[in-house]
Amino acid sequence: MTAGQGWSGPKELDGKPVEGSFRSHQVPLSKANSDESQLKALNDWLTSYKIGDVLKDGKPVQSILDSMPKNDSKKLGQLKDTYDPYTALKQVDWKKFTVEKGTDQSCMQVTGSYLDKVFQENPISIRLFSPDELESNKLSAILDHTQRNFQWDQYSRANGGRVIEVLSEHDCQGFMQGYTLTGRTAIFPSYESFLGIVHTMMVQYSKFIKIAQEVKWRGDLASINYIETSTWARQEHNGFSHQNPSFIGAVLNIKAESARVYLPPDANCFLSTVAHILASKNKTNLIIGSKQPTAVYLSPDEADEHCRLGASIWHFASTPLPADTDPDVVLVGIGVEVTFEVIKAAELLRTLCPALRVRVVNVTDLMILLAESQHPHALSKDKFLEVFTKDRPVRFNFHGYATELQGLLFGREGVARMSVEGYREEGSTTTPFDMMLVNGVSRFDVAKWAISKGAEANKEVRGDLDRLVKEVEGRVDKVRRFIAEHGKGEYRGVRYCRGWEETLIFAQIRMICTRWQRLSRGRDRARWLVARELGKELQLITLNCIRSSHIRSLATCYSLFDRK
Repeated sequence: MTAGQGWSGPKELDGKPVEGSFRSHQVPLSKANSDESQLKALNDWLTSYKIGDVLKDGKPVQSILDSMPKNDSKKLGQLKDTYDPYTALKQVDWKKFTVEKGTDQSCMQVTGSYLDKVFQENPISIRLFSPDELESNKLSAILDHTQRNFQWDQYSRANGGRVIEVLSEHDCQGFMQGYTLTGRTAIFPSYESFLGIVHTMMVQYSKFIKIAQEVKWRGDLASINYIETSTWARQEHNGFSHQNPSFIGAVLNIKAESARVYLPPDANCFLSTVAHILASKNKTNLIIGSKQPTAVYLSPDEADEHCRLGASIWHFASTPLPADTDPDVVLVGIGVEVTFEVIKAAELLRTLCPALRVRVVNVTDLMILLAESQHPHALSKDKFLEVFTKDRPVRFNFHGYATELQGLLFGREGVARMSVEGYREEGSTTTPFDMMLVNGVSRFDVAKWAISKGAEANKEVRGDLDRLVKEVEGRVDKVRRFIAEHGKGEYRGVRYCRGWEETLIFAQIRMICTRWQRLSRGRDRARWLVARELGKELQLITLNCIRSSHIRSLATCYSLFDRK
């Protein structure tokens, strides 16, 4: 059927066509309240519908009333499924799918195995809508007990597959919204760069949820859940077109009651977060992770606690300090790859500049950084200062655009001392480490910043500042030359991951022994005082090892020094 634009409206106005033209999209009779000819045209238009034939005296005619169900439960607006349909998923213990701390694991592969079990336990109440191949995003374990439901594919149609895979982000968003409105739960995984396609659709749906919650008779709905992977930080064969973390900002801009953005640092934290969002209601959840194997820093219990807090100090990577002693600098990782670079920077600083006191923090729930009055998850002022200190320089290594994180931090105490680095719209088809370098978030960028800022409060570092900065810059040049010559850059994985604690402990002990050698030539009284202080530091290192279960690493380091 073909219907002209503005069909059945005024044919023309002031000699200009209305029906069938662009004018019908506007207000065709905008002066009907003051112009008699337009008022008459409006009357002719509305009376042409003969509404009086079906609404006698303002009420529906009997034939319409007779067609309505007599039983209220049969009326569409009275059906519970239309206004309170939510059915919670049967929960699956995510800890059964966790991986060993100290290994390299893909967040997506581990999560795929967990979701496979979730789909088995909930065969009619969860679906996955994906514009990209699950194999590409390494979530294919979901297909172990279900399949794609391609209606045009004779090999998979009509077999009850719970995965809808179609190369249209708009379709997937619409499917997810409709499915969620039936009371069930949906997941939308996608390449990071292309979720922005549904930005406006996501915003419109979140507005609907906001208003729906203000209506007393409307019930809860499952959250809409996005999983971002194939990120800018690991380009592989893709290039500049596949670098776009802007969906983070899209979610940040909706109402605080709905917005949730998570950047779990490893596979165990990612599992914990996915389990959390699947049980949440009325939220817009965005989780960002890596599909490639990356370091696992935390045990299942540690991951659970870290995700509950939203952010925490990582003592295993920080300089051991007495209680109530602030570090010289605070290094913060928010995102998988950029957190790895913070860890490597801390390791580098332990060997290059052992006098620098470093605190390493990871943030997994982005919303905790907002001022406490602006979001339900926001850290209290006291807790924020406990983690990030009151006056020490803080460097955020952020997965997204720096301006988005700067906006979150606005309103926090001492924001002038905080530096934020993130994706700078640099890099194309290149190595993973080169992507870190060109966007200013590599371990060398972090280390150089830490040395420069740490020198402000640390006299020992300040006295050696120029040499230390030149040393870092020299290492950057060496790495750049290697990448240019060989077309690859080494991305240290499990071998580094398993040994980093021992490297840090070794560096700490070496620092203490070096200080002893420098100062032991003083007077006896001075030597005794130094020995007492160094003994306290060794105690702290020992306690840190016990807390992190690295007794073997500590013993190895001490035995090396004993042999020497």
